[in-house]
Amino acid sequence: MASILITGGAGFIGSHLAHHLLEQGHHVICLDNYFTSSRKTILPLMNYDNFEVLRHDITQPLIIEVDQIYNLACPASPKHYQFDPVQTIKTCVMGAINVLELANRLNVPVLHASTSEVYGDPKVHPQPESYWGHVNPIGLRSCYDEGKRCAETLCYDFHRQYLLDVKIARIFNTYGPHMAVDDGRVISNFIVQALRGDPLTIYGDGSQTRSFCFVKDLVKGLVAWMNKGTPNPGPINFGNPEERNMLQVAQTILKLTHSSSKIEHHPLPENDPKRRRPDITMAKNEIDWTPMVSLEEGLIETISYFKRVLNYTQKS
Repeated sequence: MASILITGGAGFIGSHLAHHLLEQGHHVICLDNYFTSSRKTILPLMNYDNFEVLRHDITQPLIIEVDQIYNLACPASPKHYQFDPVQTIKTCVMGAINVLELANRLNVPVLHASTSEVYGDPKVHPQPESYWGHVNPIGLRSCYDEGKRCAETLCYDFHRQYLLDVKIARIFNTYGPHMAVDDGRVISNFIVQALRGDPLTIYGDGSQTRSFCFVKDLVKGLVAWMNKGTPNPGPINFGNPEERNMLQVAQTILKLTHSSSKIEHHPLPENDPKRRRPDITMAKNEIDWTPMVSLEEGLIETISYFKRVLNYTQKS
């Protein structure tokens, strides 16, 4: 049984990762400042004797003893990371420094959650890990995009300078239960709007594409990558290579929710990527990872979750 720290452990992905590791028998320490997450997400995990919660802002140094660290702390949706862009970039950069210095002092492995946003609005499709990206350094999304790019630089420099066991996971669009109602990302937006009977908001003409990975598939990949016994920092792409445009996703959700909601088109946000699809060849070769859950299967489970959450909200 390992003692494992998850920064951002009360968030969407962090809570699923914590549950997975607890089920494996590990001692999990969830660190979060609840800037964009909620304690409600991790309440079911309180029943585990091997689960701890620590309220802390990762931009501040941390002293703790653990065997592994997953660094997931950062707002991930544009709505949240653009709310306080200075805090976002502090979390990306200062948070990474604090996590890496802790891992280096303890001489323990750290998996850093990066993002497909490091590719920006890509000129190469699909995106392999070797692609350097096409990113605006001063746009509205830059606090997140460039913050994550700088964090990857820090990971590599700690690996090169101190031989720290670092693994970088570039996470593409992920969805599933535990997403917040006000998350602001496309899957949660469409589902909540459909269930409430509101118009589904599509930005632009709906031809822009994304590739959606179910969160349980992602978690299995992250754990396999962390436990891969090699000094290779990656990065490795984690995402589902099945590409869908926004209009297709909206229509699928309307069908699965049996909603009569209409579709509304709004102006495309600044620097919004036109196409996004991961090349997961490296994940297949390095850790034998391929996502197994289809979009329709994952949406059914996610819709069921949001139905429960929205019913609770209406009753309260």
